[in-house]
Amino acid sequence: MLTRQRKQLILKKLKKDGQIVAKDVSHQLGLSEDTIRRDLRELAQEGLLQRVHGGALPASPAVVNFAGREQLASSAKMAIGRAAAAMVQHDQVVILDGGTTTRELARHLRHDLRATVVTHSPTIAMELVEHPSVEVILIGGRLFKHSVVAVGAAAIEAIAQIAQIRADTFFMGVTGIHPEAGLSTGDLEEAHTKRALSAAAADTIVLVSAEKLNAASPYVIAPVTEASGIIVERSVPKEATEVYEKMGIVVTRA
Repeated sequence: MLTRQRKQLILKKLKKDGQIVAKDVSHQLGLSEDTIRRDLRELAQEGLLQRVHGGALPASPAVVNFAGREQLASSAKMAIGRAAAAMVQHDQVVILDGGTTTRELARHLRHDLRATVVTHSPTIAMELVEHPSVEVILIGGRLFKHSVVAVGAAAIEAIAQIAQIRADTFFMGVTGIHPEAGLSTGDLEEAHTKRALSAAAADTIVLVSAEKLNAASPYVIAPVTEASGIIVERSVPKEATEVYEKMGIVVTRA
């Protein structure tokens, strides 16, 4: 079997089953595991899957830069942002992650809302400049231009101080969420920063557009059970979210 044919079969199986186990594929094709693992490495380098221990998972397409992500499922992100914004109550302290979906959240906060928003995203802060009754606390650090957020040691130190505020909810953006691979993103420092922000809040709600669901990125933020809830678009099939509900995670459809 030609390499191209093997790779096509692997991608077809990945789409059908949602995962690849290298040992099983090697048995099915009568090839060595080393051959299959080499194919997985090459497919991962092409961005077509995400390698994990023993095999592979679907790769999230949401690892493109901020401008590129703005073009991905914008109507769905708007619906998710609107649903998340409706969860924010008067006098709460909430943490907003960076990203295009959380920006929709900021845009849809009710005009008369009295609340405090903590964010490490200049983009989110700018969305709230004209919001009359929302106090904004902006966390500084090294600007990670890909996502337009502050990361690094300075940001982590600032978050440790913010933790004394006792935030009610952290609305987290991810590039991948998977029941086994957890919550993930495409940058190591960003993963550390998101983890620190989650630790600073009583609850973490993950905003999940369809392309991120049951997909994985290279850097793990936390196990999926660290999420109190997830918000998905209404069109996502129920079977795609059942596993999260069984884990005790509240699934909200926008």
